[in-house]
Amino acid sequence: MIAPMLAEAWHAMGANRLRAFLTMLGMMIGVAAVIMMMAIGQGAQFMVDQSIASMGSNLFIVLSGSTTAGGVRLGSGATPTLTAADADAIAELPSIRAVAPVSPGSAQLVYGANNWATSVMGTTPSYLDVRDWPVTSGNVFSDSDVRAGSRVVLLGRTVVKNLFVDEDPVGKTIRVKQSPFQVIGVLAAKGQSLDGRDQDDTVLIPVTTAQRKVFGSRFPGTVRFIMAQATSAEAMAVAERDMAQLLRQRHHLPDRADNDFDIRNLTALANAQAETTRVMSLMLGAIASISLLVGGIGIMNIMLVSVTERTREIGIRVAIGARERDIRLQFLLEAIIISVVGCLVGVILGVGAAVAVNLLAKLAVVITGASIVLAFCVAAAVGIFFGFYPANKAARLKPIDALRYQ
Repeated sequence: MIAPMLAEAWHAMGANRLRAFLTMLGMMIGVAAVIMMMAIGQGAQFMVDQSIASMGSNLFIVLSGSTTAGGVRLGSGATPTLTAADADAIAELPSIRAVAPVSPGSAQLVYGANNWATSVMGTTPSYLDVRDWPVTSGNVFSDSDVRAGSRVVLLGRTVVKNLFVDEDPVGKTIRVKQSPFQVIGVLAAKGQSLDGRDQDDTVLIPVTTAQRKVFGSRFPGTVRFIMAQATSAEAMAVAERDMAQLLRQRHHLPDRADNDFDIRNLTALANAQAETTRVMSLMLGAIASISLLVGGIGIMNIMLVSVTERTREIGIRVAIGARERDIRLQFLLEAIIISVVGCLVGVILGVGAAVAVNLLAKLAVVITGASIVLAFCVAAAVGIFFGFYPANKAARLKPIDALRYQ
């Protein structure tokens, strides 16, 4: 029963090939647009998730806070108010897993005939725990290296690529601001941060070495900022409160005085950006879905025209015994064929467009089977929904009126 009706529906569409193609075109464009936009949105989401994962989990950054000098309020970091001893005290809090003081700067690195300008982070071995940053070759500098101010360095992947090319850097000696440093390890690749900065374009040295032998310090023992990692996501609120109370106590701040430090929840900021990306991804998919609605309306219009053109045919069918459900099914099958064929071609176009965007525009795209199935099912449902009204209208035609129609 269904097979002959499908064959007849295909034959009816073949009689008006151009019209059938133009009707399918709306569904093709709609499905292709949905798949491409979802791929771009999911690609952006993937990049943000990768950046968050590379940053570390449950992170805080404690900055030197705003201070007042001569009646003028200075911004965060204007005056060094944090010390390595503050970091040691924070590490004793039960809600804190790891803490690392940081004295950042920049320097020119030289190895043989190659040189490279990069950021230099003076810190402690616990920095690698805070950032969940393993070493792929070599070793990490130790607490004894920090106490002794040893000239040892860990290199990021970008630095290795530009200084050593294909040579193994471990054990080699480089110059950092004209001071010789021994390379003891290479950091694992991290990729870009949320702000687009290359996290691998950096080197790590002991914080005491940075203060005494590379950058110097007008205030011995102070650090630019402190990074801290809470024991869990649930403990972050407690950790932030405990750190604030501890630092106020250590800095002898009166009850009504402002903090001379600033605690920022990096994980909350990253999650907020990830949520924004998710919303944008959904918006892209919703906007693209409008074209599916337009395609469905196109199917309904063409099917209504087809019903009008074939009114006498419908009358003859009913007169010789065709039931309402037979007429309805006949026209509904035509709408289904238009929708399904248009969806299949649209899937191919959408996947091809997403791949082209990735190759030409260098944008990250993620094409998932779920997005393809979703776009296909929604498009087919829209086509069938808009095809039902013309099919139902054809089924309800009275035989006498249909036969008299000119």
